[in-house]
Amino acid sequence: MGLLLAMLPVVPAAADGAPYGTPSTRCVITDSRLPELSGLVGAGDTMLAMNDGGDRADVYVLNGACAVADVRSAAVDPYDPEDMALAADGTIWLADTGDNNHSRETVALIRLRPDGGSTLTRLTYPDGPHDVEALLLAPDGTPYLVTKEVLGASAVYRPDSALTDGTTVPMRKVLDLGFTLTGTPGGPVGRAGQLLVTGGAVSADGQRIALRTYTDAYVWPLTGSDVTGALSGRPVRVPLPDSPQGEAITFAANNRDLLVSGEGLPAAVTLIPSAGALTPAAATAPAAGDEGALPAEKGHSIPPLTAGLVAAVVATVLVWLGGKLRRRRE
Repeated sequence: MGLLLAMLPVVPAAADGAPYGTPSTRCVITDSRLPELSGLVGAGDTMLAMNDGGDRADVYVLNGACAVADVRSAAVDPYDPEDMALAADGTIWLADTGDNNHSRETVALIRLRPDGGSTLTRLTYPDGPHDVEALLLAPDGTPYLVTKEVLGASAVYRPDSALTDGTTVPMRKVLDLGFTLTGTPGGPVGRAGQLLVTGGAVSADGQRIALRTYTDAYVWPLTGSDVTGALSGRPVRVPLPDSPQGEAITFAANNRDLLVSGEGLPAAVTLIPSAGALTPAAATAPAAGDEGALPAEKGHSIPPLTAGLVAAVVATVLVWLGGKLRRRRE
C-alpha cells in the first residue's frame, strides 16, 4: 500500500467556475446497435458514434434526433476500440487502445478514409502496456493517447514517426498529467471514477482540447497543434451530470459547447453550453481540498493524505483488480 500511495500525483486544483452553463439533453440514443457507446464526435449537424469493443470497425452516423442514419465500416476486427476522432479531410480515426489487463504488446490506430478504404497502424509504448480510452487528434494530424490510470497519474504519448498502413511505430511519452478527487458524483466505481480518464476531444476549429473522467470534463485552450503545451497549462473543470458510465465527449458544431454521453441504453447525449471565454484562473499553490488536473510535477514529496483520499485509493485499486478479471476479449 505504501508503494501505491507514493505513486499519487501532487497537483494543485484546476480552475473551478468554468465558463459552461446548465446541461440539457440534446437527444437520446436508443438504437440496439449502440449498447456500449465509448466514442462520440460532432460532425456538423450530425454525430459519429462507436461502441466499446465489437468484432468489426463500425462507425454510426447519428442525425439530430440521435437516430442512426448511416453506418461506416471497415473489414477490421479490433481488439478493444475506445475513442475516436475526425480529421479535417473527413478521415475517421479509431483508437483500438483498450487494455484493462495491461497485456497487449501493441495497440492500434485505425483510419476510415472518405473513399471507403481503411488503414491500420500498430503502436508500442516505451515503458510497457497501458490502458487508454482517450484519443486527441491535433489539427496537424498528430494523434496523442492519454492513459487511464487507477491512481489518476495519467501520461500522454505520441508516435515517434509517421503512421503508415501495416507497420508498427514506437511511441514516446511527452507529458505526465495528474487527476485528483473532485467530489463530483457519478460513474460505475464511486469516487475512483473521478480519477479515470475515459475520453478526449479536440474542437474542429483547433482551439480547444477536452478530456473527461467518469464525472468531470477538463477543457484547455489550444494554439496551433501544440497539444503538449496546451495540456501543460491550467484547465477549467466542468462537473458532468451523473451518468452510469460516461465515456464519450466531443465538441458541438459551434466548437465551444460540450456533448457527453456513455454506455448503456437509453443513452442521453447531454449538451453543456459554453457561457463565456475560456480563461482559466492563474495557478496558485496547492491548498487543503484542492482538486482538478494539471501536469504532474516530478520530484515532489507526498504530503499527508486525508482519510477520504486513502479510501478512494483503496477503492480504485480494488476496482482495477476486479476489471482485470472480466475484460471482454482476454
